Amino acid sequence: MTPLEAVIMVALFTLATVITRVAAFALFPASRPTPHVVVYLGRVLPFAITGMLVVYCLKNVSLFAAPFGLPEGIAIAVVVVLYLGVKNSLLAIAAGTVVYMLLVQLVFI
Repeated sequence: MTPLEAVIMVALFTLATVITRVAAFALFPASRPTPHVVVYLGRVLPFAITGMLVVYCLKNVSLFAAPFGLPEGIAIAVVVVLYLGVKNSLLAIAAGTVVYMLLVQLVFI
């Protein structure tokens, strides 16, 4: 890829990002009420996406071969316990990620 192609590509990505950000304000101005379907999707999509990500992350885990899903199970337990205790999603997910990485790099080699 030439430098000119790279600049053009970055410019197009920037333009696409700006258009998608501005489109939300153009389609749903503050002067009109938000459509019910958009409010509904805003309420249910975060949970659906989270469930989909959990399934995606666990799709290749084998319960019948070592380490039998132990790193993943321990990391999930850390996330659940921290979230229930502290009610901070970011902290729980970050801690679960760190625990998982430590387990797979240092313990379950």
